[in-house]
Amino acid sequence: MDYDVLILGGGIVACAVGYELSKYNLNIAVIEKDYDVADDIAVVNTAIVYDGSETSNALMAGLENIGSELIRETCSKFNIPYRKIGSLRLSLDEKEDIKIRNMYSVAKDRGILNVELIDKQKIKEIEPELVDEYDSALYSKNTAIIAPYDLAIAYAEVASDNGVNFRFEEEVLTIKKISKGFDVTTNKNKFKCKFVINTIPDEIYIDEEDEVKEIIPEDNGVRKSMNYLFTEGKVEKSLSKIITKVIDDDTFIISSPMINGDTMICIKYTDKLNIDRGIEITNLVLPKLKKCNVSDMVREVYKKDEVLIDDSKIDSGYIRVTGKHYGKLTIAPAIAKSIKGRLVNSLNASLKKNFIDKRRESYRIREMTREDANEIIKLDKRYGNIICACNNISEGEIVDCIRRPLGARTLEGVKKRTGAGFGSCHGSYCTRKIMSILAREMDKNIIDIVKDSNDSNIVYGRIKEFDEV
Repeated sequence: MDYDVLILGGGIVACAVGYELSKYNLNIAVIEKDYDVADDIAVVNTAIVYDGSETSNALMAGLENIGSELIRETCSKFNIPYRKIGSLRLSLDEKEDIKIRNMYSVAKDRGILNVELIDKQKIKEIEPELVDEYDSALYSKNTAIIAPYDLAIAYAEVASDNGVNFRFEEEVLTIKKISKGFDVTTNKNKFKCKFVINTIPDEIYIDEEDEVKEIIPEDNGVRKSMNYLFTEGKVEKSLSKIITKVIDDDTFIISSPMINGDTMICIKYTDKLNIDRGIEITNLVLPKLKKCNVSDMVREVYKKDEVLIDDSKIDSGYIRVTGKHYGKLTIAPAIAKSIKGRLVNSLNASLKKNFIDKRRESYRIREMTREDANEIIKLDKRYGNIICACNNISEGEIVDCIRRPLGARTLEGVKKRTGAGFGSCHGSYCTRKIMSILAREMDKNIIDIVKDSNDSNIVYGRIKEFDEV
């Protein structure tokens, strides 16, 4: 056998599973078709960590409740940005009041702690910047925000340091059952393994009878999208908590602080949402927000479905994680723990005695005191050369993110790991510099540097040759 376990896909679930299984004496590989891990998570490096009180789905609530605590522990251990700020789901009418009272009752029945029903006076005490008077709200002290890329990459780096082999640019073509495991064929290789964990969503796979099966998402003709508006700097009357307000059956708005101090507004909407309508809806919660405050707007398909662990074929060595969910980041650690328990029992795997549960150190100049930063700069002058002026990110940080385990190989990879290019200028100041550093560190021509995947070249040729770009 080439491997004991093959994990298919390189998203947040696969990274978490890889980390959990790397604690055991198993030969493991992660197969990802793109250039990097974590291509399935947030459009920006801030995501909400839920506690299970917001969903009617009991399975998702249980996974969220477990996952939120695991994330808190992991962020503390690996020094990942994490802030527990709490959330308010607001009620302005009788219909929504009945709904949040039912949510509160269900949360209590599920044993979710630190969730309260509060009146208009307590709402004002908790979030004094709210303009409108709200009759009641569901208040959770558990809800947090996190840097999701940092979480996924931390899982992957520690897994890699403990022997997990990450294989990029390999697309899985077929999975076929054989007498003692599986044959997995990619566009580059063919592997044999004892166990397959398939985390690829909506992919064709081949089962024991060689029948091709495909998961086809339901389409009832209505396209619901989640639209994200990102502010530049602190908006007047900005809110300190995560605020949810339901507009109607098809529309709701969530306002959330971001890790970097800006504000993220999420609007669920039917069909396309333009910037003017987005501002109009946002003003129901943030009345002072103007178009000039919005630095970016991104749209993605709204995901509410549940994520399931299909272990019906575990006796033959196959587990599939199927489905999509808005809280996928929150539930990923809980899914990984569950899969680990089932697989370790099946393979009778033993714990590693030399497992290293530590992430290699990194330095963020923007988070350091002047004295500490100067000490680092004395050791390596590149930490004194600021590449991203918006977010105060140095050349030393970019070089480190390229040289680390599973180092960045693309422009987006650098952005995920450092935040360079996520500032108000959207990379117009630093993109060229980052590309030059990537080319130098990888010993490549600058025209071979890509944005995020194959055929996403940023520079297609030179008009004239220079020593540097």
